[in-house]
Amino acid sequence: MSSVLFDVPGPRARRRNMILAIVTILVVVAVIAFLLWRLSLTNQFSAAKWNVFTFSTVWTQIGEMLLNTLRAFALAAILSLALGFVLAIGRLSEHAWVRVPVTVVTEFFRAVPVLVMMMILYYGMPTLGVKMEPYWAVVIALMLYNGSVLAEALRAGIESLPRGQKEAGYAIGLRKTGVMTLILLPQAVRAMLPVIVAQLVVTMKDTALGFLITYQELLYFAKLLSSQPGRPILQSALIIGGIYIVMCLILSGIAKWLEIRTRRSPKLKALAADNAAVMHEGTDTELIAAQTGAGKFDQGGSGIR
Repeated sequence: MSSVLFDVPGPRARRRNMILAIVTILVVVAVIAFLLWRLSLTNQFSAAKWNVFTFSTVWTQIGEMLLNTLRAFALAAILSLALGFVLAIGRLSEHAWVRVPVTVVTEFFRAVPVLVMMMILYYGMPTLGVKMEPYWAVVIALMLYNGSVLAEALRAGIESLPRGQKEAGYAIGLRKTGVMTLILLPQAVRAMLPVIVAQLVVTMKDTALGFLITYQELLYFAKLLSSQPGRPILQSALIIGGIYIVMCLILSGIAKWLEIRTRRSPKLKALAADNAAVMHEGTDTELIAAQTGAGKFDQGGSGIR
């Protein structure tokens, strides 16, 4: 038996796959057991190591640091998406005086590490007489880097669409702005949604770099907790790391929900139907134009004769 994508495994292949699965599970369990054994051996489960997390004040401060992280992430995500759309459209411009500078800006900010950008904004700008708060240094650095990465993702999504859709839009009289906003961008965003979400997850995790410029977010507070009596370094990392994991899972869940919702949205179905109609109408328009031109040529030929 075989399916469209692959051959259905036979008895020997199924046994081999089962053996590989069992071996993989045993290896993972062994690694986890080894880690737990080492943690127990070094007294990482002792009450003294976790005592700091029994105070309500600590959890209140963790909540405040979480809000600071979400504040930086939310604004950086919105600005990154806006910048990504602007740069993507600029890179697709037919005018060289627009396309070339936008390309240079995009490649430059993609190449500069986020941490270096934060350092320049927070420690370098005061030398020019511009003092910047840690919050804005984090947000602007995340916006510039992630916006340029999202621009490339959106540009790739637009260029991956069939060329006939753009040509059909022009054929029925749409300007470039209409073709881009009504036909190309909605489909590109939907196609590149997993990449966009993955980059937003990176944006959320990169907010942790703000602790190096004294921005008081989760990792900054984890560093403070690590200096408490008993030095619960590993415990602080596990708690704060777990919070980051939960936030990323929530963001991925929201993205999955949006993907399912847009797939079932009647508006997008209507948009797909309109695009199909545009393609069909554009083809008919080109056919009529070709036939009209051919008719004029025949008339001219008969006149010569």
